[in-house]
Amino acid sequence: MNDLPAATNWQDVDAAHYLHPFTDYKALREDKSLRLMAKGSGCYVWDDQGRRYLDAFAGLACVAIGYGREELSRAAADQMTELSYASSFFKGTNIPAIKLAQKLVEITPEGLSHVFFATSGSEANDTALRIARRYWQLEGRPDRQHVICCDNAYHGSTVAAGALSGIPQMHAQAASIPGISHIKTPYKFGYGRGMEEEEFGRLAASWLEDEILRLGADTVAAFFIEPIQGAGGGKIPPMNYLKEVRKICDRYDVLLVADEVITGFGRTGHWFASDTFGSVSPDLMCLAKGITSGYMPLSAVMVHEKIAKSLVDKGGEFHHGFTYSGHPVACAVALENIRILGSGVIDTVRTELAPYFYQKLQAIKEHDRVGEVRSCGLIGAFELVENRHDLSPIENADEACEHFRTLGFKHGIIVRPIGSTVVMAPPLVITVEQIDFLFEQIETCLDQFSTYLKAIT
Repeated sequence: MNDLPAATNWQDVDAAHYLHPFTDYKALREDKSLRLMAKGSGCYVWDDQGRRYLDAFAGLACVAIGYGREELSRAAADQMTELSYASSFFKGTNIPAIKLAQKLVEITPEGLSHVFFATSGSEANDTALRIARRYWQLEGRPDRQHVICCDNAYHGSTVAAGALSGIPQMHAQAASIPGISHIKTPYKFGYGRGMEEEEFGRLAASWLEDEILRLGADTVAAFFIEPIQGAGGGKIPPMNYLKEVRKICDRYDVLLVADEVITGFGRTGHWFASDTFGSVSPDLMCLAKGITSGYMPLSAVMVHEKIAKSLVDKGGEFHHGFTYSGHPVACAVALENIRILGSGVIDTVRTELAPYFYQKLQAIKEHDRVGEVRSCGLIGAFELVENRHDLSPIENADEACEHFRTLGFKHGIIVRPIGSTVVMAPPLVITVEQIDFLFEQIETCLDQFSTYLKAIT
């Protein structure tokens, strides 16, 4: 084994060995903008220089109950001591996996009766694609293989999940497979300005029906949908959209797959966004991130009874799985995390924090550089524009929004820029006082961002 040098500059060691996800490696090395986080507690993280930041994006929208929770550390340590690993292959199982499967069936929408465990959202969406296509094979309808998704959707970065995602840059780098098409996302600011919410919801849902008819209904296996687009820019659909989509899927016998990797486990003020948007029951549901609050890698696919029955009764061996499927330590952490979320955290999000967060977000809507604000539960976003009066877009929006993120770091907050949008998804345990601090700093950043735009134009 090669010995690492005594690291007085971790940035140099990082550049020498560590390939980061979604990173321009040359640019990172040249601008030396690496931030080394060293500690986390509650809603805050500290870097290696001792600077404290309010993490308003909860890591990657995953640290639901905050950093440094001893309950989760103890759950992991106790399980590691008792049984650190158990294979779910070869007729094997373990008690934490069994308990977690039972708990997930209890809290997810009606009809979702079985669970397949993996370790990431990407793997969960890969698995859902496999299950959807396999289901139609078993039902004697093998032509139903096509899958419909939304533009700008993010379902993961493996080849199959990247192909499901509506991001052309990923497709150009070999994340593409046959039989997947994309429709416009239910993005009212982009496609329905001036329309009533319900009217736009029906219009956006009709794009799915149009695509099903274009392809031929008997060729379509499933529609994958994020109830709220997270990495796509915090795009929140009208409240009726998911119910309209469910009706269309039922009409044409198309499976509805809800990717709740970001929206699950209290983010919208209910256990799942499928509950928030009209108590919709999907056929498959993908879960990750908040399932363990990011403390351990774990994901799950919830499978409707009708699909599970086909897999069990007709399928024989399902040639799919992972070494860490149903990992006992991850499942033990998830069980404790879900207990904490259910002990009042989600109720407080719904009744207290989300309404206050919405109120503070509305207050910045009048800023000259803000074109729109939107929120659902504790996920929120605002669109940066050149001028809010005519909603003229910012040139080089990606670069400009990255500057806003840099301003946020200078003022002790972490937000996520996506295109022309700034997205927030703070830990669900954020306080009213911390929300006040967050928006005080956002207002300061908006003023400084306005000065920056004037300077570069």
